[in-house]
Amino acid sequence: MDKEFLQTLQIDQHNHGSIAGFDTMVGDEEISSSSPVDGTLIGRVSLTDAGNYEKIVIRAQSAFEEWRRWPAPKRGSVIQAFGQLLRDHKDALGNLVSYEMGKSIQEGLGEVQEMIDICAFSVGLSRQLYGLTMHSERLDHRMYEQWHPLGIVGIISAFNFPVAVWSWNAMVAIVCGNACIWKASEKTPLCAVACQKLFCQAAKALGAPAAISCIITGDHKLGKMLTADQRISLVSATGSSKMGKSLAQTVAARLGRSLLELGGNNAMIISKHADIDIAIRAAVFGAVGTAGQRCTSTRRLIIHQDHYDLIKERLKMAYSQIRIGNPLDPSMHMGPLIDRDAVHAYLEAIEIVQRFGGNFIVSGGVIEGSGFQSGCYVRPCIAEVENHYDIVQKETFAPILYLIKYQSLKQAIQLQNDVPQGLSSSIITEYLKEAELFLSASGSDCGIANVNIGTSGAEIGGAFGGEKETGGGRESGSDSWKSYMRRQTNTINYGTTLPLSQGITFDF
Repeated sequence: MDKEFLQTLQIDQHNHGSIAGFDTMVGDEEISSSSPVDGTLIGRVSLTDAGNYEKIVIRAQSAFEEWRRWPAPKRGSVIQAFGQLLRDHKDALGNLVSYEMGKSIQEGLGEVQEMIDICAFSVGLSRQLYGLTMHSERLDHRMYEQWHPLGIVGIISAFNFPVAVWSWNAMVAIVCGNACIWKASEKTPLCAVACQKLFCQAAKALGAPAAISCIITGDHKLGKMLTADQRISLVSATGSSKMGKSLAQTVAARLGRSLLELGGNNAMIISKHADIDIAIRAAVFGAVGTAGQRCTSTRRLIIHQDHYDLIKERLKMAYSQIRIGNPLDPSMHMGPLIDRDAVHAYLEAIEIVQRFGGNFIVSGGVIEGSGFQSGCYVRPCIAEVENHYDIVQKETFAPILYLIKYQSLKQAIQLQNDVPQGLSSSIITEYLKEAELFLSASGSDCGIANVNIGTSGAEIGGAFGGEKETGGGRESGSDSWKSYMRRQTNTINYGTTLPLSQGITFDF
């Protein structure tokens, strides 16, 4: 395959060091990045060792000292320049995302568009970092609050969104005046190198401090180093609930801050009053998109008993039309899983479902033959299950869709909520009362609750994240910027006396 997109992004396929600011730091060890599309080695990236990690943190600290003094609108100009570079290189970066991660080219380009959108959001945010003013109870006093940057923000991202989730955090954190250190997934390191190159180009053009954005490359050991570092004010991490629990304990032990976006086990309720065409379209994209490797992927369909058989037949028909193959081919709906470990987890989940007595109405399995030589291509499958099955209670990062029948909406909401995770949820209904109940305090317990759309496809304007074992963090839009700043309350006495609050007198 002619990888012109790598040349466009100026990525050396043979060896590339971890970038801190504008400098390349090359360690003695390397990790390889091979594409799940065809098994080809794309490139090798140097691991960040302890010595280089220390240098990167020191540079990030120094950059922060200068960067926090820049006026926020001027910081926004750097983000604006980065956004323009993303527009200029959208096709090349989208192709790299698709090839290194395995998602369809439409989704790869869509992920880059998310980065462009969050840049636009952050540029606007640079003039909207508002604080409040409050009336004081004391004569000739004024109270107000303001927000200051935290320092260094550590970002740990996952393979499934190798660039967008970093940008959700980094663009907001940087425009708030912080420096960022990014530990990208070791499964998609070249995507991180490409983003860092483009950001450094924008920063250099506008004279920004070199290390406001740094990357480090390595496995979970490097993540633990970042998490335990007292100098890292906030650790924002995307990954499994198991990982998040461990990280949260480490960060809390040093009284640091963590922002967690962890596992999802997302359900769509298909009501008796649903538009069936919308329901099928939303369910199929939610379950099959990104080969079921989104944290917001639809895992469970909770279907009213009156429509259950119809939905089954419509899903079987829709799944028979899913085109699986090279994700760089725009005609394909689904590409491969990220690697053979993911394939093993997928096969294991299928076996467990069968052992519990689940009934597969669309069978799964590994696809073999010409064009599937990486061993990472699988068939999306559908199983009839009970919600209480252990495997259904867990998140399997693969295109396995579970069907569950319900009778009353109260029962459906209970089933929807009866899992440890609480990220995304959806109801398909034409009945206003059902929609409002689903969105009420008695309805979905998830951080995201949708009506007449699927569980995936969040926009950057809204705060993204979930409850329970999803971690409680919020990234991207709304007022999520406050997570990356510290609040300071100020009181100013412009009078000639010193009255005390609560009417206290203290005379001497």
